[in-house]
Amino acid sequence: MTSTGQDTTTTRQRRSRHNPHSPPHDSSVTSKRGVKKGALLHSSPSLAEVKKKGRMKKLTQATEQDLIVGLQGLDLNLEAKTLSGTGLVFDEQLNEFHCLWDDSFPEGPERLHAIKEQLIQEGLLDRCVSFQARFAEKEELMLVHSLEYIDLMETTQYMNEGELRILADTYDSVYLHPNSYTCACLASGSVLRLVDAVLGNEIRNGMAIIRPPGHHAQHSLMDGYCMFNHVAVAARYAQKKHAVQRVLIVDWDVHHGQGTQFAFDQDPSVLYFSIHRYEQGRFWPHLKASNWSTVGFGRGQGYTINVPWNQVGMRDADYIAAFLHLLLPVALEFQPQLVLVAAGFDALQGDPKGEMAATPAGFAQLTHLLMGLAGGKLILSLEGGYNLRSLAEGVSASLHTLLGDPCPILESPGAPCPSAQTSLSCALEALEPFWEVLVKSAETLEEDFLEEENVEKEEEGPWQPPALAIPAWPVLQARTGLVYDQRMMGHYNLWDNHHPEMPQRVFRIMRRLEELGLAGRCLTLPTRPATDAELLTCHSAEYVGRLRATAKMKTRELHREGSNFDSIYICPGTFACAQLATGAACRLVEAVLAGEVLNGAAVVRPPGHHAERDAACGFCFFNSVAVAARHAQAISGHALRILIVDWDVHHGNGTQHIFEEDPSVLYISLHRYDHGTFFPMGDEGASCQTGRAAGTGFTVNVAWNGPRVGDADYLAAWHRLVLPVAYEFNPELVLVSAGFDAARGDPLGGCQVSPEGYAHLTHLLMGLANGRIILILEGGYNLTSISESMAACTRSLLGDPPPLLTLSRPPLSGALASITETTHIHRRYWRSLRVMKVEDKEGPSSSKSITKKVTQPANRGSCVGMITPDGNILDTDAGKPTSASPVAASTPDQAKSETTVVEFSQDQTSEAPTGEDTADQTPSEAATGEAAVDQTPSEAATEGATWDKTPSEGGAEMIPTPPALCTDNQTPPASPAQGATTQISPSKLTENLRTLDLNSEAQEAANSQIPEDERLLGEAAGGQDRDASGLTQSFGEHADADQVVLYAVTPLPWCPHLVAVCPVPESGLDVTQPCRDCGTLQENWVCLSCYQVYCGRYVGAHMLQHHEVSGHPLVLSYIDLSTWCYNCEAYVHHQALLDVKNAAHQNKFGECIPHSL
Repeated sequence: MTSTGQDTTTTRQRRSRHNPHSPPHDSSVTSKRGVKKGALLHSSPSLAEVKKKGRMKKLTQATEQDLIVGLQGLDLNLEAKTLSGTGLVFDEQLNEFHCLWDDSFPEGPERLHAIKEQLIQEGLLDRCVSFQARFAEKEELMLVHSLEYIDLMETTQYMNEGELRILADTYDSVYLHPNSYTCACLASGSVLRLVDAVLGNEIRNGMAIIRPPGHHAQHSLMDGYCMFNHVAVAARYAQKKHAVQRVLIVDWDVHHGQGTQFAFDQDPSVLYFSIHRYEQGRFWPHLKASNWSTVGFGRGQGYTINVPWNQVGMRDADYIAAFLHLLLPVALEFQPQLVLVAAGFDALQGDPKGEMAATPAGFAQLTHLLMGLAGGKLILSLEGGYNLRSLAEGVSASLHTLLGDPCPILESPGAPCPSAQTSLSCALEALEPFWEVLVKSAETLEEDFLEEENVEKEEEGPWQPPALAIPAWPVLQARTGLVYDQRMMGHYNLWDNHHPEMPQRVFRIMRRLEELGLAGRCLTLPTRPATDAELLTCHSAEYVGRLRATAKMKTRELHREGSNFDSIYICPGTFACAQLATGAACRLVEAVLAGEVLNGAAVVRPPGHHAERDAACGFCFFNSVAVAARHAQAISGHALRILIVDWDVHHGNGTQHIFEEDPSVLYISLHRYDHGTFFPMGDEGASCQTGRAAGTGFTVNVAWNGPRVGDADYLAAWHRLVLPVAYEFNPELVLVSAGFDAARGDPLGGCQVSPEGYAHLTHLLMGLANGRIILILEGGYNLTSISESMAACTRSLLGDPPPLLTLSRPPLSGALASITETTHIHRRYWRSLRVMKVEDKEGPSSSKSITKKVTQPANRGSCVGMITPDGNILDTDAGKPTSASPVAASTPDQAKSETTVVEFSQDQTSEAPTGEDTADQTPSEAATGEAAVDQTPSEAATEGATWDKTPSEGGAEMIPTPPALCTDNQTPPASPAQGATTQISPSKLTENLRTLDLNSEAQEAANSQIPEDERLLGEAAGGQDRDASGLTQSFGEHADADQVVLYAVTPLPWCPHLVAVCPVPESGLDVTQPCRDCGTLQENWVCLSCYQVYCGRYVGAHMLQHHEVSGHPLVLSYIDLSTWCYNCEAYVHHQALLDVKNAAHQNKFGECIPHSL
């Protein structure tokens, strides 16, 4: 399906979120009859029509003025000083703390020791600009954290080990040391020092190798090894001190950085992107807010982006796909002025916490992609990573990339797996309403999926990651090679001095490169003519001989010979110049493959990509790019995988034909097609042309069907199509047919690509093929445009960060239609293009059911909470029936309250599972998977599911209807966890800590049941196993009278909002108290912060309203004494709730809870 123009009436008329007053763009165009190359469509009144043979008329005065106005939009100020240098903060003082009570704790000083050894071994420390770490001031920390919380952390310097342990146990997955506060301040200050250096133009980018990590830390809460949130503080600091308006935070740690998200989820000045393991909420930190459906709140909607991985073993291809399809497009629209990375390396292969399969080379790719943003102002702050070798390699790879070293070629890039495609598609769907760049084409094909018969089946068994490869970093004498020879100006038109393909093209480019000092920074290589053997790899001997004969022809014969080809002029110097241009490209290939230079630019003419095997065409004689590709394969000794990207505005028909049956060469062309009416006319450049025979799928045409295509459109093609396919192909060499006739101001192309746009296209391609990329000049006929564009590309090749790129509009709908059309055609060949709209079938709280047949108990009281046919729950100890909530109470919204269906046949007896037979796991495993999530030992002992507990004993609690639930289709009333931790002051918390007894009998009992290696903290242990969830029942009807279906819910063993629980009032609790608003006595709940009583969701929902107004997170059911957390959207059972539960139990039943925690 082809577009009828570059915009349509069905396109949604969005206005830029950054420029809401900009008018909608109208780029409609009417198809015109095709003419020869150099001819102009009558729909471009600002350009003169070119005569047959490419002869141009003199511009009229009006046309000339119009062209001048167009050129005024070019950013010609490329002479600004280019920053260099990578800053590094690495301070030995950060190793002066560790876990006092667990020597095997994963977050320890050995992490930085391993990194330092690796950096010394690779000589990276000496290459960086070293900065001394400094302490963050309280005023700086208060940009994110509360003063009370900071003061509390400061007091830890004076606590003994017992007091530190007590305080640490009130948080999730943390430990404390007398030096923790000092080191955390030093870590935050290290990042601030780099912010000053980068924004103060001392360095280009930087990395802070620090500990403890920070991205889990919240406003008034330690969490997940983190005390202060370094990147969050740095973002606020940059905004306050350096007047930065927009900050992008990228979090690639395998754990979701909930602390960072909560700090900015209502702030449109900070774009937060996190890619993390989620597993439908089973992985730490077990928050629904970590899912793709959370996009921010209020003015911050759309500025929170979560890409949740729902399985382990995710690879480089999955991470790169998320960056290409989602992060980079949104970031370019957002236009950050600073990029901060929460750089955890626990997603690397071999990490015991992440269980992912990313490689150091993959993280080098991610770093490179980010270096194209914010003018290269990029700072990485170390977060997690617990396999010492993987961590050291990952840090090293990212630092190499920051220093400008080429990205290592990926060992096995492949394509994103189906699970990654699902997550990414869901995230795209959630974010599409907020970002214009994510808008789908108005002419998207009706079926956004592949029919089964159209997909080439590939059997994919379980993927086994190879041994961790150590990236190779080449040692280069020079970075960028440059070939140019003034003799190439000897090809000129004898009959028309105004012909667009004029000798001044290469001369003006070289003069500009010299003016900007770029030529001097390159290694100028001597040129040579192409040999006959080289030419014959792509052209016939008859054609080469025919062209050689023109050197001795007379003027009239030359004219006659030129007329035999399409859009060609020939002069006596034509053959020599064409031979020299092709030979120069081959010389550059030799230099790159030999390691003499990393990359290069060939300023050559005449162009070559239209030249066929036996015919000149469209100003071209020998196909320089094609000959260079075959030469590369010849000298490498094998079928080198070569990517040819042709961004000339005209389709490279010659290159396509030469390689259309060859799967070793991937040819991608982006060009004006105009439904076959734009030169070279016909259907050769159509999107349906995919190659032939073995080469099918290796020809990719993006056919623009109108003018005014610009930066946004080309970048959309890069992100959605070119780069995904290129990474899957994994080339060993990249050649670019670098025509600049799509540049703004070109008289033939009629497009609007800027020099800055070309710089970004070049930078993005440089992540491929170990950085081996060569640009070979093709077309481009505005001397200023081609000079500035080639200069911008050369800067990128030299390693300068791409300039800031302001996208004045989103991609045109017609351009999106062209991209979509090509994508749909090539999905059958490239799995990386199969990111499409799909349903997240495994919802954030999908539950697995198990069937367990047990005999009906002889004594009804021996089975806790068994539900009678009349719907009453029999309390074992009290012997009093209480009404049961309907099964609907356990809805899919409970992100982390696990639900299990158990069938009981009444002809069997009940089996009382022990710790060993609760899903074949120990009691602690049944509660938390592999290990307990930040529980004290006493808590872990009680979380196993047993059948002889009272309803208030944690593992076997009765679950009533929650007071309110929020589904995926509803927007949460407030930011999760935001403000919830300030309900009780840290000073009050300190007082309460003194009352806790570490030597309680419950703790001793727990220690006797749980092996030492299972008492790791939550983040170290990973997620909870649904199959091992404890059984907690509530009533459900069943069609079979002989069976009863029971629904089990395992509450969270901890939640970050427990700090909001206040002491029980001196007057105690009254479980018969009515709702304060409506007076009902049905299903009432008490707020655990203010102790006011309101009714639940299915009555008047007044407790929900109370939560929305007050922000109080935790409430207790007066029906069955279960506790619900609104912010976590889950039931919670923790030792901190024991006092209030005991008070309610005593008031309700006249006695204390029989068994303490």
